[in-house]
Amino acid sequence: MSVLVGYIETPEGLAALNRAVEEAKLRNTPLLILNTSRGDALVDERYLQPESVRALRQRLDQSGVKYELEQELRGNDAAAEILTAAEDRSVELIVIGMRQRTPVGKLIMGSTAQRILLQAECPVLAVKAGN
Repeated sequence: MSVLVGYIETPEGLAALNRAVEEAKLRNTPLLILNTSRGDALVDERYLQPESVRALRQRLDQSGVKYELEQELRGNDAAAEILTAAEDRSVELIVIGMRQRTPVGKLIMGSTAQRILLQAECPVLAVKAGN
């Protein structure tokens, strides 16, 4: 069992990561950090580059939490990767970051967070970035 966090380098991603570290400590369980890209663009700003991976690992090493960082490039969207990883690894909690959406954005279906919240077999904790 572990806690899974979908991580991208944004304020929402950082809020999710911080809460996931807290949850992993509270539950005394490892943390799985998933950073993914569909691989359908030459540059995906959400996919961590080597310098960001080093900084993330340093931060996690200082947290004292046992962790694993995965960066998959299988052509799936982030929601599919998170849901598959959660099922394959019997994850006990998924932590995701939420961003505030405009009224029009709320009408658009298919957001990553919405799919995870509705389709996950385990509890999902959605956190917002601080104001």
